[in-house]
Amino acid sequence: MRRQKRDLSQRAYKRGYQAGVSGRSKDICPTGSEALRQEWISGWRDGRVDNWDGLKGVSGIHKVAAVSG
Repeated sequence: MRRQKRDLSQRAYKRGYQAGVSGRSKDICPTGSEALRQEWISGWRDGRVDNWDGLKGVSGIHKVAAVSG
C-alpha cells in the first residue's frame, strides 16, 4: 500500500528550514506556487534565526527533529 503524500506546505516549510539552517540563499526557492513559496520562505527565516542563534549541527538536533515530525 502506498503512503499518502505529506502536506505540500509542511514539506515546503521543512525544506526551507533546512536550507536556512545550512546558510543557503533564499533565492534558491524551488517552488512556483505563491502559497508554497511563502511556506518555504517562512521555514527559511526560522532556519536562519536558528543558525544565527547557534542551533546548528549537534546543538540543533532537537529543533530539526521537531520540524521533521
